[in-house]
Amino acid sequence: MIADTKKSAETRMSKALEALKNNFAKVRTGRAHSGMLDTVHVEYYGAMTPINGVANVTLLDARTIGVQPFEKKMIQAIEKAIREADLGLNPSVNSDIIRVPMPMMSEERRKELVKLVKGEAEDARVAVRNVRRDANNTFKDALKKKEISEDEERRAQDEVQKMTDNTIKEIDKMFAVKEAELMSV
Repeated sequence: MIADTKKSAETRMSKALEALKNNFAKVRTGRAHSGMLDTVHVEYYGAMTPINGVANVTLLDARTIGVQPFEKKMIQAIEKAIREADLGLNPSVNSDIIRVPMPMMSEERRKELVKLVKGEAEDARVAVRNVRRDANNTFKDALKKKEISEDEERRAQDEVQKMTDNTIKEIDKMFAVKEAELMSV
């Protein structure tokens, strides 16, 4: 029972880290990266398809993403989808490739994004603490039902606390990296 609860807590904490990673990836910095367009979907033969399913997304340089459709007739639809994706990007068509330049960010905008990222990190910390609380409550219930001893409960709580501390350290590291990335010009 204790091992299952710890395993469940560990899994949920790693999911919180994954979710934070995904949320951080959506926040754009001044540099281009092909993952920025992962949320863009294009209508392709009546079905909404991710952009990487209808085109090759590459980096042309540090500030420009190149999108090369597999079919030439998809150029206009892809360009429209990128414009309407509410990412603040302005694609331009250049023969058979769509260029998506990254606009420069102002100092004010960088600070806003750091605040946003800080909020995301705090949400992840709260999620991890909630997992710890749930695990500890499970241990307390088991103790009340006399399924485990007090020593086992204390040991299990200590191990869950160590997992929590390590996960929160990881969140803090990820935040520090993202903050440095956002504030660099």
